[in-house]
Amino acid sequence: MNIKCPSRDFIYQDWILTETKFNPEQLHSRSTVFTIGNGYLGTRGSLEEGHARGLPATFIHGVYDDVPVVYTELANCPDWLPMIIAINGDRFRMDQGEVLQYERRLDVSQGLLSRSLRWRSPSGSIIDIHFERFASLADQHILGQRCQITAHDGDCLVEIQASINGYVENQGFNHWEGIDQGKTESGIWLQSRTRGTQIEIGMAAKIAISGVESALQVSIVPGYPTISASFLAKSQQTITVEKLVTVFTSREVNKPVTAAQEKLAQLPDYTTLLTANKQAWDEVWQKSDIYIEGDPTAAFAVRYNLFQLLIAAPSHDEKVSIPAKTLSGFGYRGHIFWDTEIFILPFFTFTQPALARNLLSYRHHTINGARRKATHYGFKGAMYAWESADTGDEVTPRWALPDNYYGEDVRIWCRDREIHNSADIAYAVWQYWQATGDDDWMGNYGAEIILDAAIFWSSRVEYNSQGDRYEIRGVIGTDEYHEFVHNNTFTNRMVQWHLEKALKVADWLRHTFPEGAKALEDKLQLTPELETHWQDIIKKICIFYDSSTGLIEQFEGFFQLKDINLADYEPRQRSMQAILGIETTNQHQVLKQPDVLMLLYLMRPSAEFPYNEKALKSNWDYYAPRTDITYGSSLGPAIHAILASDLGKSATAYERFMQALMVDLEDSRGNTNDGIHGASAGGIWQAVIFGFGGIQLTEQGPIANPHLPPNWTRLKFQLHWRGQWYPFDLPGGQEAGGRGQEEKSQGGFPSGRTSLRDATRTGAEEEVLTLQSPDIRGFIFDLDGVLTDTAEYHYLGWQRLADEEGIPFNRKANEALRGVSRRESLMRIIGDRPYSEAQIQEMMERKNRYYVELIEHITPKDLLPGAIALLDELRQAGIKLGIGSASKNAHTVIERLGLADKVDAIADGYSVQKPKPAPDLFLFAAHQLGLEPKQCVVVEDAAAGVEAALAGGMWAVGLGPVERVGAAHVVLPSLAGVTWTDLRTKLNEAAGV
Repeated sequence: MNIKCPSRDFIYQDWILTETKFNPEQLHSRSTVFTIGNGYLGTRGSLEEGHARGLPATFIHGVYDDVPVVYTELANCPDWLPMIIAINGDRFRMDQGEVLQYERRLDVSQGLLSRSLRWRSPSGSIIDIHFERFASLADQHILGQRCQITAHDGDCLVEIQASINGYVENQGFNHWEGIDQGKTESGIWLQSRTRGTQIEIGMAAKIAISGVESALQVSIVPGYPTISASFLAKSQQTITVEKLVTVFTSREVNKPVTAAQEKLAQLPDYTTLLTANKQAWDEVWQKSDIYIEGDPTAAFAVRYNLFQLLIAAPSHDEKVSIPAKTLSGFGYRGHIFWDTEIFILPFFTFTQPALARNLLSYRHHTINGARRKATHYGFKGAMYAWESADTGDEVTPRWALPDNYYGEDVRIWCRDREIHNSADIAYAVWQYWQATGDDDWMGNYGAEIILDAAIFWSSRVEYNSQGDRYEIRGVIGTDEYHEFVHNNTFTNRMVQWHLEKALKVADWLRHTFPEGAKALEDKLQLTPELETHWQDIIKKICIFYDSSTGLIEQFEGFFQLKDINLADYEPRQRSMQAILGIETTNQHQVLKQPDVLMLLYLMRPSAEFPYNEKALKSNWDYYAPRTDITYGSSLGPAIHAILASDLGKSATAYERFMQALMVDLEDSRGNTNDGIHGASAGGIWQAVIFGFGGIQLTEQGPIANPHLPPNWTRLKFQLHWRGQWYPFDLPGGQEAGGRGQEEKSQGGFPSGRTSLRDATRTGAEEEVLTLQSPDIRGFIFDLDGVLTDTAEYHYLGWQRLADEEGIPFNRKANEALRGVSRRESLMRIIGDRPYSEAQIQEMMERKNRYYVELIEHITPKDLLPGAIALLDELRQAGIKLGIGSASKNAHTVIERLGLADKVDAIADGYSVQKPKPAPDLFLFAAHQLGLEPKQCVVVEDAAAGVEAALAGGMWAVGLGPVERVGAAHVVLPSLAGVTWTDLRTKLNEAAGV
């Protein structure tokens, strides 16, 4: 499929962006849009021949330097692009002569930028020129350029100059001092050093000309080494000039200029290097691609945004991270914000976990800077900088300079008051660990980040003795339109969440890496008294939540601010803060970006407090209309898109999604010239996967409950979860979903939806039934993991109990409890610890109380994909339906799921004495249905349940991996897309019929 979709002077195709008109007024914004890179460096889409308004820029990860007022910024590195062409003495420029034809293309499938044009020189010669460039993904130190010149209407004299430009600036400041330059047999080289940080860079370049004989000359102009050539181009003859460049810095090697020269001498030709680059990109896209059918604009634009993230992600360096504007512009001076961990990181965590690991490791390498900031402000632990660079120290400017000569300087309070990012970083560490199971990294890196930042919180909170509560005063929440507030709910709840997880991490570390735990405890001065203090903060921290309505007050006193109707200010093209002014905005209930809704989004994956359906609806209705979603922050639209999708507001979800998707391609905020909106790009991936794809992460793997936009006919992607790949191929036009099917191979997408598959059974298992053509008249469904996924609630209940009793417990241990009764589960947890019968009964009741609290908010939306469709089809076929669940809360769950009128019998934990793997529960259900065991099919996701069904003489359908439910007669990944016809066929095959 290769549908073209025009937008102004852009054409969007599956993988290619085409610009059909050159507009000098858009020079800088389009330079951002046409940025290329390879995870080591990024080069803006500047013109090879230069432009009077041009500001070429190449940024290399970690190459920071100091500058007055700004503190630290990424240094604009020497420009490798200059290629000057003269035709019969007329220098080719876009602002001279006449451009007769023009096209610029970015192919994101291989990171190749090209420009083709026909140009009439001032003296009348017409020439066709084709430029292209790439930054090799196969070798981060290699850059390639090609220029093809064709004389159109007669012979002409062509002169070429290919250079390295050492005189580059960061908007008026040159960070480089020249050390040396020269020529070799291969070409030219330049050696420079940053003025403050003393980072050296070495660049080397050579050219090759084909299609004509031409001698090369080298001129060593200070700071601008150049290779020149001149030749006669015959009419309709194409001459090709290929320029190869190598680059190293002293961050990677001791002698960067020597390394650049040596690599240049060994390089193969341009075509070979371009092929290697294409192969490297193919491997990346196999893991990270998203395929959308039915919406060509979104199909390309999603890939474009992912491309911009991929070219900014360091694959060989764990001491750097992705700046807010990636490596594509001067905005925010190359500083790293919470944008990376909360918005960008999930894309890498679930598709390129090695890159995610690098990005998080940066926070460990810079933890000493966070400690210095905490000490500066009089606190303990690690207080992560609001804006971070190479050392982790705070680099947020204290003042913002005015836009006009007579304006007042503006104090930037974020450096002092916006502190939630320490918890945001901990959140990202925890999410990475849960998704990857990377215990080694967690033990060596992640635990120290989480624990030392938790120590900071214990020194930052304030105890209010009158209210017997902990407060965090004088902060800025994610909203940022309110610059000095007390008890911002986002901040306070994230701190509470952080401390909850810190306690779990500390316990895990002691049991998993006892020696490392002891060393870290000594290093951080982590004591039992401190952990007790954390527990007290968790219980008593101030959070403004109305349980009767679900409404959350953004911060103390927010509801007393003046209300506002944003519609009264339309139409507008400025933010509300620009319209009202800083002080007046502070006095109104207007938000720059989601705050309470952002909190709900982060608590959404595990439905942790305060996330529930009622809270989401109440707070959406209150805060969404008060959010400056168009001209506030670019971080907001993608989050609104996901939450609107959850609420069934499909039109709003798609509108917000497109608003985020096109922010750079359409320059809708007028600031694309500053660089790519990296957080928005990361939010786009989350909007597609978690919003429209409806992905939920379970212990059994990711599952989909999609609600695609009406015009999307197909959505295809894959996710990496705990060492396995789960591909999804979701059709549009229906609420179809499914559990991802484990895929051992990493080679692209398997075709089609997840499908039925048979289990391999032993001879002994075959003898359980006298196999004839099955006379199926009833289905008995387990509840947890089959029709709904309350297994997470059981786990959370057991985890809370175990924590209170001081018993080691984790998700791995919880796996052994699948399908096991409450009492047996508890006995496995406590092991040989001495408890009386009265204590055991009390603990069972306590766990059940926790579980009941958790399931209070279950709704029909919590049914797993395919469940309702199959139940309805079976009832229409005259099949009797029963529930066989070990849970003593089965009736409550069934009522809340809306299934009470769909089932004919319920067997639960109160029905029988012997739990699974005894067959009693299912035999009881069969008796209630009035059927013989051999007339019943049991659908189970636990090994104990499958064993119980087989022991009872019933047919068994297992959901999940063969390793767990392989004894069943038929094994399915999930119920998604399963029909009675398919099941009957498979059961017949299992019976040998």
